[in-house]
Amino acid sequence: MTATVFPSDLEIARSVRPRPILEVARDLGLRDDEIELYGPAKAKVTLAAIERLEAERPRGKYVVVTAITPTPLGEGKSTTTVGLAQGLNHIGKKAAVDIRQPSLGPVFGIKGGAAGGGYSQVIPMEDFNLHLTGDVHAIGAAHNLAGAFIDNHLHHRNVLGIDPHGVLWPRVVDISDRALRHVVLGLGGREDGVPRETEFMITVASEVMAVLALARDLADLRARLGRMVLATTTQGNAVTADDLGVAGAMTVLLIDAIKPNLLQTLEGGPAFVHCGPFANIAHGNNSIIADRLALVTNEIVCTEAGFGADMGAEKFFDIKCRASGLAPDAAVVVATVRALKMHGGVGRIVAGKPLDPALLEENVEAVRRGAANLAKHIEIVRLFGIPAVVAINAFPTDTPAEIEAIREVALAAGARDAVLATHFVDGGAGAAALAQAVWDATQSGEADFRLLYPDEMSLEEKIETIAVSVYGADGIDILTPARKSLALYEELGYGRLPICMAKTQYSLSHDASLKGRPTNFTVPIREVRLSAGAGFVTPLCGEMRTMPGLPSRPGGTNIDIDADGNIVGLF
Repeated sequence: MTATVFPSDLEIARSVRPRPILEVARDLGLRDDEIELYGPAKAKVTLAAIERLEAERPRGKYVVVTAITPTPLGEGKSTTTVGLAQGLNHIGKKAAVDIRQPSLGPVFGIKGGAAGGGYSQVIPMEDFNLHLTGDVHAIGAAHNLAGAFIDNHLHHRNVLGIDPHGVLWPRVVDISDRALRHVVLGLGGREDGVPRETEFMITVASEVMAVLALARDLADLRARLGRMVLATTTQGNAVTADDLGVAGAMTVLLIDAIKPNLLQTLEGGPAFVHCGPFANIAHGNNSIIADRLALVTNEIVCTEAGFGADMGAEKFFDIKCRASGLAPDAAVVVATVRALKMHGGVGRIVAGKPLDPALLEENVEAVRRGAANLAKHIEIVRLFGIPAVVAINAFPTDTPAEIEAIREVALAAGARDAVLATHFVDGGAGAAALAQAVWDATQSGEADFRLLYPDEMSLEEKIETIAVSVYGADGIDILTPARKSLALYEELGYGRLPICMAKTQYSLSHDASLKGRPTNFTVPIREVRLSAGAGFVTPLCGEMRTMPGLPSRPGGTNIDIDADGNIVGLF
């Protein structure tokens, strides 16, 4: 008998005929004049609609989906977020999914798309993973406009006294390109600008992306953009986007991008896709605006935070919830057998290469050892007073004994429940048990949300609190340049801002090689950057980079069009 080949994500996505997006919008209580169509299957929702609905309706339950420390393949967190929303609709709850739009860097690099997978996806899948409604391009244009204003000011007499060595604003591009990490611009002669060193970041790590995700409305967006510090003067004073007169034009470029995008799941449920900051560099969460809209149009909302609980979830709690004033009701921690085996010291996982055979063999002891990582992520969620449910994202080679080992460790670590989910293969029906456990958690009254640190704590104390309480470090080692930056930011009045740590996503520590639940380490802080408009300070830990590179064989080599003009090779 020939084994059945499971269809690709793209084949599954194309096998479903999407509902007209206007029909999805009307089911949410949105009026036709509050919807701006981008074809038949995607649309933007006006900000006026959010204000109207917030005045008329109570908010639904708020669930954040996070995960254990991932492997380079990811552990299906986006897929689980979509599957959970489908599962909630399957058990009769009105539910929406809120996720980020992926960067073109990973799509054409290592990881591929981020629309979910299998029978738990957001569609249209090609649009989701590529340009969608152009928001990321608008963000890049706004960011680079500010860069052009800076260099133009230096060229034309520099009346603000900007120090060419004090320019803090890089350029951005939404492609992984290591050759742009360090560049010199302004070469060629007097009419070609002032020569200086600078860098490129990937667009999703731009402060403009972070600002858009955290803004409450258009006026707040304008104010945040104006507060962004782009450079310092020769006297050491901050130069903002408002000082350069560019913030208004940047806002105009983002006037459509601020509106959340409405798509749908494979099963026809609502999916809000808005913003896409990386969680290892930026705050790693979709927009506050999208969450507000989803919460007043649904009984329960599943919003995704990037990477593990030490990354996106900590930033969701300490940055996003601090800015929005919204308190979550429950959290889901996604785990897989294969990742816990790796954290238990068995096998290696390398993107683009076949899975290590050792990870496909039953090894309950390795799962138990690696589950120390899961236990730590549950503890991180509980630090914030939120009940945790573990979603065991199933793979065909998982065994009952391995699943039971995860469940035992999860419950011992303080999880409210640990549930096997088969949403990749079975869609919403495969997440029904998980959905019931999550719904029960939101109804339990156990949530007692609290922030990890107060605004009044010094920047250094906040960094140390995250490193010790969240990562499990013994302390921090602040290098001299970083210490000088911290002192400057405190002096300039930014000491009350929260912290947005930039570190590897592949370890609870700063060192990607330290798997499981590492101990006896100190987190080195080599540099600290200010994002005054977004409203946080970013310490760079270890060798963390803000511009990824492509692998030796980029995923983009698989992407093409067939004879009929259809996209192929997009996963």
